[in-house]
Amino acid sequence: MALPSPSYTVTMRVEVPATQRATGDVVHEVTAAGALVMGVDIAQSTSDTLVVDITCDTVDGQHGQRVVDALNALEGVRVLKMSDSTFLMHLGGKIEVNPKVPLKTRRDLSRAYTPGVARVCLAIADQPEDARRLTIKRNTVAVVTDGTAVLGLGDIGPAAAMPVMEGKAALFKQFAGVDAWPLALDTTDTEEIIRVVKAIAPGFGGVNLEDISAPRCFEIEARLREELDIPVFHDDQHGTAIVVLAALINALRVVGKSIEDVRIVVSGVGAAGSAIIKLLMAQGARDVIGCDRNGALTVQSAGADVYRQWIVEHTNPSAFTGTLREALVGADVFIGVSAGNILTGADIARMNEGAVVFALANPVPEVDPLEAGETAAVVATGRSDYPNQINNVLAFPGLFRGLLDAGAAKITDEILRVAAVAIAGVVGPDELNPAFIIPGVFDSRVAEAVAEAVAAEGRKEVAARGAEPQDYDQLNRVGR
Repeated sequence: MALPSPSYTVTMRVEVPATQRATGDVVHEVTAAGALVMGVDIAQSTSDTLVVDITCDTVDGQHGQRVVDALNALEGVRVLKMSDSTFLMHLGGKIEVNPKVPLKTRRDLSRAYTPGVARVCLAIADQPEDARRLTIKRNTVAVVTDGTAVLGLGDIGPAAAMPVMEGKAALFKQFAGVDAWPLALDTTDTEEIIRVVKAIAPGFGGVNLEDISAPRCFEIEARLREELDIPVFHDDQHGTAIVVLAALINALRVVGKSIEDVRIVVSGVGAAGSAIIKLLMAQGARDVIGCDRNGALTVQSAGADVYRQWIVEHTNPSAFTGTLREALVGADVFIGVSAGNILTGADIARMNEGAVVFALANPVPEVDPLEAGETAAVVATGRSDYPNQINNVLAFPGLFRGLLDAGAAKITDEILRVAAVAIAGVVGPDELNPAFIIPGVFDSRVAEAVAEAVAAEGRKEVAARGAEPQDYDQLNRVGR
């Protein structure tokens, strides 16, 4: 049963009779309708009436209207208007640009803009590498989408994807001091997306690809990584993989098992599933079975998809064939990045003792977390209303902070792996338990730990390509 959520907070302005009982009756009716009252404020008072603002969490948009109807049915009560807090938060967008330097006098203007700025332009033209030092490039990331795979909503287009991209940019700034900007592209053509991103790259220190559908996202990322001199990261793939590995490292500590020895079943072999499998194997996993809707991936079911073919060639050492349910028999770990309600608690009960279950489909997990918890030792989801939330915000802010600090041009598998290890390490031995295998999204230690680990590894990448090391860490932190 769905519960009231902050995602559906509404405020109703209600006119009631000016009596001791009227307001109490209204609050009672809101509660009886299944909403969770968060606040009651008197907005206006006369000798005959009160105008009361009632803020409450509801289950969904329709639930809010049902609460309004219930109040309007009360004698002497009238709902004047209802506002949705989530929509109010998005009015005018969620991010803005602010200058970092004073622009109050003619002298300020002559330095920040013409004529003084021309000297800086010529310096960069003479030494293009100075763009990182003398412009926002050193601390700016492009968040790029075509709106074809937005959250669990699917292909809703670039304009409808903007609220998510704005939110992503806000998280970059809030958690890691990175200036990010959403770029929603009105094209789904692979080559055109690649051309556009390459064209805008000079103004950015990194690219975060977001909510681009598979399999196009694989080629877009691979090509951009090859053709650009700044790091390119597809969060739906690698952000998810980083946090899953971090959570699994700690979950296996809880149950006393080693990643080299466990059997891992992954449901979903699209963008996230493929990246998860590769990163788990980089950490030492040896027995992984990837499943699609038809069961264990085979040469036949992989078809001509080169990414699925890689999974077939590098996983499933026992050559298992069968359904997802059959694959779970005797398995130690289940990781779902597929669809909701495809398993039951009985399926989880057939796994090995000390089973670890990551049911990450959103908003409905692959298996009910409470059912899974009856037999599994550790359960994680992608939801915020259960323990152990697997959330990409634990990865991408600190990852880009470290990449920018190092002046890195490429993202290696080892950079992804050390980011995961850093997240896992934030949870100390005295904190670790089955309900706490991953730090919370507001844990200030996370981004810093990830940034430090990634920057250290990123500087190796800088040295490997013979680039001149620069102290971007110090430069980036000025003015934060």
